[in-house]
Amino acid sequence: MHPEWTDAQRQIREQFRAFVDAEIRPHARRFDAEQRLSSDLAHRIGGRGLLIGDGLDALSLGLLHETVGAVCASTRSLLTVQGMVAAAIRRWGSATQRERWLPALANGTTVAAFALSEPDAGSDACALQCTAHADGEGFRLHGVKTWISFAEIAGLILLIARLDGQLTAFLVERDTAGLTVEPIRGLLGARASMLGTMRFEACHVPASARIGGVGFGFAAVAATALDYGRYSVAWGSTGAAGACLEAAITHARERKQFGKPLAEQALVQRLLTRMVVQVQSARLLCARAGWLRQNQHPAAVSETSLAKYQATVCASAVATDALQLLGARGIGGEADVERHFRDARVMELIEGSTQIQEIVLGARAVSGEAWLL
Repeated sequence: MHPEWTDAQRQIREQFRAFVDAEIRPHARRFDAEQRLSSDLAHRIGGRGLLIGDGLDALSLGLLHETVGAVCASTRSLLTVQGMVAAAIRRWGSATQRERWLPALANGTTVAAFALSEPDAGSDACALQCTAHADGEGFRLHGVKTWISFAEIAGLILLIARLDGQLTAFLVERDTAGLTVEPIRGLLGARASMLGTMRFEACHVPASARIGGVGFGFAAVAATALDYGRYSVAWGSTGAAGACLEAAITHARERKQFGKPLAEQALVQRLLTRMVVQVQSARLLCARAGWLRQNQHPAAVSETSLAKYQATVCASAVATDALQLLGARGIGGEADVERHFRDARVMELIEGSTQIQEIVLGARAVSGEAWLL
């Protein structure tokens, strides 16, 4: 445990672990195999007040996502997306939007989706082609969104579209006429995230569906959601990396080769040392980002990106090393390390890919901004 974490945070982490062990761990492999979460999972998590992190400070929220991420990336993804949409509504929504949607997102009555990516627009938001046109007292939405987490079950979609050429955000309900969803199956990792392609064909939404001002869609509304998402993914990836490290240490202690435990082999000790340093580095960067967020420091957003970069790279590297150490035991369908290995590759793509983070963080380093703290 980080030495600056309080007794209260240590206690709340144990509460998170007890909940995860009871409600998520027994089902994680099944979720992955069936490529879907239990239909009542959002409601169960919401019943504990954990779905969008209401009432949790930034560090406690991070510990929650780390604990869930150590067991099931798809469940952590549910918390991520739910929290992303809630964060955007909380900051940019009208009083009516907040009153209507935040309680439903918090208790799991409504599952949310964040519809940003398109077939020809992923990292490049300037290439978004989905459009909105004024139509009487509302808007008509046209376009396709794809790779959308929980599109299969989402009752509320935070959509980014072009209105008069400017990226603008809308809250779209699932039963809107003209909206169709096609499930996406066979993912490499985070298989139970229930992704889908959403088609908007002349979907009419009322004027009250717009969230934020015209042109606020990406730089404000989506940026708020993505910042929350990066923080969640950073902690979740750290949790997955920690789980792989624990599995590797346990195997090294128990497995004997050439007359002695693997843990006594110099090359294995070197491998474990590298893994420990990577996990601890990621965890400390996540804790640093959490402290800055908690204190509303202006560097919190950039430090969250830094934590997301390190944690996702760490998760991929540590999962790879753990898989190598476990050998045949690591690649079987019953091995959690194998699942973490697949999930980790996805984490390097979402909420800003590793390469996008390198471009952004590299520019900040050259400017000197990255070294101000």
